[in-house]
Parts: sequence; C-alpha cells; structure tokens
Amino acid sequence: MTPPLVAVAHGSRDPRSAATVRALVDVVRAQAPGLEVHESFLDLSEPRVTDVLRGLYAQGHRSAVVVPLLLGSAFHARVDLPALVGEVAAECPGFRIQVSDVLGADPALQAVALDRIAGARRRNGTGVLLSAVGSSNPEANAVVAGLAARWEKQLGLPVSEAFASATQPDIPAAAARLRARGVRRLVVASWFLAPGLLPDRIAALARDADPNAFIAEPLADDPRVADVVIGRYAAAISGLLRTAA
Repeated sequence: MTPPLVAVAHGSRDPRSAATVRALVDVVRAQAPGLEVHESFLDLSEPRVTDVLRGLYAQGHRSAVVVPLLLGSAFHARVDLPALVGEVAAECPGFRIQVSDVLGADPALQAVALDRIAGARRRNGTGVLLSAVGSSNPEANAVVAGLAARWEKQLGLPVSEAFASATQPDIPAAAARLRARGVRRLVVASWFLAPGLLPDRIAALARDADPNAFIAEPLADDPRVADVVIGRYAAAISGLLRTAA
C-alpha cells in the first residue's frame, strides 16, 4: 500500500479554522490523485490525529506519513505531535509512522503571504506588520523576525514582525515601532494558515492602531500551500524507505 498522508493541524474552537484545513486537504487530494489523504488535528477539533492513525492501522495500513500543517517548529511540532505519534506506535505493532518537516518558512508560502498584500503595499507611507502566533520558543520567533527583515529589503518598506501571544513585539508595540519610522498606514500580512481567534485579535488590535489598516487573509487553501504539503510528504517517504530497508 502507498502510505497515506495524514495532514495534522493544531485545531481551534473557531469552526472557520477546521473548515479551512479541510478545504486545503481537498486541494491536496486534487493535486495528488490516487494518494489517500486525511485531515486531522492535535486538539480542539475533530478528528484527532491519534484516531486517524489508529483507524488506518485497523484498515490494514502498516505505514503512514504525518505532515504537520504548522508554520513554525515550536512546542506543538517538537513535543505534542511526537508524543501523540509515539502513543499510537506503541499501541500498533509494526506500524511505521514518519513525521515530515513542518511547512515552515517555505518560499512558496512567503510568496502567498506577499501576494495577499500586493495591492495594499504600494501606497506611500505604508509599513507592514508580519503577524504570527508567537511562541515560547525563541528560535521559532526568530524565524518570523528573519522573514520580516528579508521582506523589508525585498519590498523597500518598513516591516516589523508582530506576535499575537507569548512574546514581543505584540501588535501595539510593532505598530508603534513602525510609526516611529514615519509609517502612516499599516498593512498586516498574515503568517497564519487559517482564520481563527488569534487572527481576529490581531485584526482588532491593528485597527485600534490604524482604523484604515489593511488586514490580509491567511494562507488558507492556496494551491501553492498544497504543493508544499505534497512536497513534505514526498521528502518523508524516503525516511520510511530507509526504515524499511
């Protein structure tokens, strides 16, 4: 059997988030005909990744590739997901589960995020807030800060990272940072896959700082995101083959 692809997202109490993940998985299916693809979640949404993996094992699968739909390698990628996969592997003898790299700061995803703000960023006096979830892991936050620095050089506009939680700068602090550099109009780029409570909080805070702020949509089910998911699956297959050898 070709190992199925199990895409796993964080999960959210906001139903828009799970709906967006399912839409993305539909695009993956369309772009990889013949590949069995399942959506799953770490928490808060259904089905849970553990239930999907146990179901595949019960159906006779003895291998699977888990692709984390995560934009950073923080606690969920480094701790939560390995623990859940290990739990299933311990219960299911002979079941080889390969976890791919996270989607991360892939150039294709950056292109999607930049396209979302393409029209809004052309006005004079504009600055860009690159909004992301924020993490207790400094390395994950540093990736977003590095993206902001590269975008500033690429766009020729002031760009600041801005986080929804866990670290600084938050939206008000990042907006003030841009104001100090002469920015009059805020453009908020989204480093989120799906809508939800945190993107909504970011939008509200950005509009507090600038009532006319442009708020970009998340990366969502853009075909380029699906391409990255398929690419992570393809790279992980080689790990399964090495394990089987």
